[in-house]
Amino acid sequence: MHFHVEQIQLNTRTAIEIIDLSEQVRQAFERHPVRQGWVTITSAHTTAFVALNEREPKLQQDMLDFLTRLAPPGQTHYRHDIDPLDGRPNTHSHLIGLFMNASETILVEDGRLLLGEWQSVFFIELDGPRPQRQVRVQIAGIL
Repeated sequence: MHFHVEQIQLNTRTAIEIIDLSEQVRQAFERHPVRQGWVTITSAHTTAFVALNEREPKLQQDMLDFLTRLAPPGQTHYRHDIDPLDGRPNTHSHLIGLFMNASETILVEDGRLLLGEWQSVFFIELDGPRPQRQVRVQIAGIL
C-alpha cells in the first residue's frame, strides 16, 4: 500500500467563497498515481469545508445565496459572536459547517479518479477573507 500527502495553500478573498480545486487534486494524483485506491481531500479548518458538486456559474451563485440565507452573519442572538476566541464574530460560519464535510473521498479504479461527469472538487470558505488556508490531499492505494 502506498501513501502520499500533499498540501494545497489557499488565500480567500470574500466572506463566503467557492474555489474549484479539481485541477490541483488531479495534478497531485498525476504526481503520485495509484492503480486502485482512493484520494481524500481534507480541510484543516472549522469554518472551511470540502464538497463535491457541479461547476456551473449560476449554480455556484445560488449556492452562495443559499449559504448566506441559511445562517446570516451578524445575528444578535449568536452567543459565540459576543466574545469569540479568535476575535472573529463567525458563529454563522460554524453553524453552516454543521451541514458540510471536512473531507471528501474519491475512489480510484484502473488508475483513474472516479468523479462523475459533472462533479468537481470545491473548497468552501465560510469565514473569509483569510490569508492562509490549507487543504490536504492524501493519495492511498496500490500501484
